[in-house]
Amino acid sequence: MKKMTRHKGAVLASAAMLGLLASAAVAAADAPAETRPAAKPAAKIPNARAAMTGQWNRYPEIDEKPHPDFPPAAPIPPPPLKAQYKAEYDALRKKLAEAEAAGKPLYSNYTACIPDGMPAMMMGMFPMEVLQTPGQVTIIQEAYNQVRRIYMGEKLPAFEDAEPLFWGHSTGKWEGDTLVVETIGIKDNVKFRDTPHSNQMRISERIRLLSPNMMEDEVTVTDPVYLDGPWKWRWMYKRMHDYKMLEYVCESNREYIDETGAARMKLGK
Repeated sequence: MKKMTRHKGAVLASAAMLGLLASAAVAAADAPAETRPAAKPAAKIPNARAAMTGQWNRYPEIDEKPHPDFPPAAPIPPPPLKAQYKAEYDALRKKLAEAEAAGKPLYSNYTACIPDGMPAMMMGMFPMEVLQTPGQVTIIQEAYNQVRRIYMGEKLPAFEDAEPLFWGHSTGKWEGDTLVVETIGIKDNVKFRDTPHSNQMRISERIRLLSPNMMEDEVTVTDPVYLDGPWKWRWMYKRMHDYKMLEYVCESNREYIDETGAARMKLGK
């Protein structure tokens, strides 16, 4: 697994450490949303659509002091699960937190070298690249070499016809300088914050530049089967000038699930 030395806040991690990082976020994921001042309204940026092309990284990075005009987004609120699913979800989160506290993180998609998928890839641990070509916006996340293709102006398939994929089926359109994206068809085992979903889940995004070097993604997840209402949050990114994307391959994975569900590593040949 590659060394993460290209930008501030980078860490050296194996697949096992990725699992630990994922489970370490359990407690923070359930924290109530904080009240923060809104980010500075988007300035009028010449040719803002084209300016979205480039390399972007999560904002703020670890130990980075936020810019006064662009405060960090509030923590992601817990999913508004329907009552019949909430108890099981809470029990799972408790189990994950306890395993993490004991230093024995449970087996997860990370420890199996499985990519984030949507929507988590939009806040991956490494920078991402936005490319625009005729009829398509492509987003490449360096972590796991994840590639997401947003087809502009196309009609999404019916829920029942959408083949389940890691990054789903995405269609986009421009509303002024805002890229509006709808995504459906996410694999069952791709669960953001361990949240179950049905094939009727829809991920809606409104992506826009707040300044030439700051971008936000307003995310809304709906699912009439599992959720009582929309699940909303906001992600922010800063431009990475002159950053060159690197190859990332999760290989030589020796991890497995033991009888307790914990992640273990096989040593030796």
